[in-house]
Amino acid sequence: MDRLHYAGTSIVTGTDIAHALLDYAQALAEAGASATVAIPTVNRDGTRGRSEVLIGPASQLISDAEQSPHDEIVDAELVAHLHAVAGRVRDERSPSPQTDTTRIALDADGAADDYLDGF
Repeated sequence: MDRLHYAGTSIVTGTDIAHALLDYAQALAEAGASATVAIPTVNRDGTRGRSEVLIGPASQLISDAEQSPHDEIVDAELVAHLHAVAGRVRDERSPSPQTDTTRIALDADGAADDYLDGF
């Protein structure tokens, strides 16, 4: 598991999810764009939760590996999607900054639903 520190707070999510989110945040920062991403998390009591994270040029995310008594959160579809949209942002980067309106949300089953505007 990884603990993501962001805007004075922190959340715990799966390691692969945290790394994919950082990859996407880096791509958006390089492009001068931003996006809101919903990721699955683990609450303090061990229940599953969800957090929405706004990432972009001013994002200052830190991901620390953390031991947890809870099961690792795995969402291969979300991880693949975050890496894919990061790649598209890098491929389509233009000299002038643009706002990315990509929103990634989780459905009731915790699976990634994505809304791609502009991609």
